[in-house]
Amino acid sequence: MIQPRTMLNIADNTGAKLIQVFKILGGSKRRYARLGDVVVASVKIAEPRKQVKKKDIVYALIVRQKQAFRRKDGSYIRFDENAAVIIDKAKKEPKGGRIFGPIPREIQERGYPKIISLAPEVI
Repeated sequence: MIQPRTMLNIADNTGAKLIQVFKILGGSKRRYARLGDVVVASVKIAEPRKQVKKKDIVYALIVRQKQAFRRKDGSYIRFDENAAVIIDKAKKEPKGGRIFGPIPREIQERGYPKIISLAPEVI
């Protein structure tokens, strides 16, 4: 359950390390984001001399959440952290060239095959 002011770790190599959500896309009064949802966020911590800088406004796709997520087969999946991948909104592709950590297969169902192909492990 990701909501405004939630801090998310970044699971790619764009240079951002921590972002803070301030808008959930997909409806005017939408409160929470789940796996596969896109959010608008501000970069709070970033590595120097990389693609994304501190205070940048970015679009991010939620790829891991602590809250248990129910799959269509009835099973649940949950992770140890909340994490996102920074994406280019127009192309629906990641800005970074590498993805770190496990990625759930629901991301591919949402229309992000490039993120799945870069992921080291698909759960």
